[in-house]
Amino acid sequence: MAAYHKAERRYLGTPVPAIDALTRDWRLGLDLEGRLKLAAGLWDSNVHEGRVAAAKLLTQARIRPDDGVWALIQAWVPEFDAWAIADHVSKAGEKRIMADLGRLDAVEGWIAAPLMWQRRAALVMTLPLTKLNFPKPAELAARERVLGWAAAMVGDRDWFIQKAIGWWLRELSKHDPVRVQAFLAEHGPGLKAFARKEAAQYLPKAE
Repeated sequence: MAAYHKAERRYLGTPVPAIDALTRDWRLGLDLEGRLKLAAGLWDSNVHEGRVAAAKLLTQARIRPDDGVWALIQAWVPEFDAWAIADHVSKAGEKRIMADLGRLDAVEGWIAAPLMWQRRAALVMTLPLTKLNFPKPAELAARERVLGWAAAMVGDRDWFIQKAIGWWLRELSKHDPVRVQAFLAEHGPGLKAFARKEAAQYLPKAE
């Protein structure tokens, strides 16, 4: 697992379904303050499965109040160093962003961060914006904002960033293919070929 994730930390080999079961039980037995404390401790353990469990403890659509949850997630982002942990935390983060789109103000600062994983998180945590069938005006504005970030990152040659841009556009193309076609017409030539291909995967083929 250490070789696969390419991050130096302790690995227990605990499968994700077992972590899911544990965190479900912990959530039932703890109030919000208790969950935050446990999540912080699991993260600080720097054990792979502990960090995954920390993220899963906070992955819940309805949490009120949730400022403490969002603050903890933001504190973790600059410590990302592997895709699996980054993606589990991003799943928790996307719930908090969709609960309050004003949090995009903080996320926008990540797109110029020195850490690649932090830049990537700006796109991965906002993926729910691509999946809305009937977006409200505020959600449409948020979607356009993130497309602006993606455009700004087209010149970033890191594979994970290019992959994230292609992923974001591919998901959006299922709901708004015209907007993705417009993005690719303007910015597609700047993307790496694999990212451009992924973005266009579900677009109608030109006859």
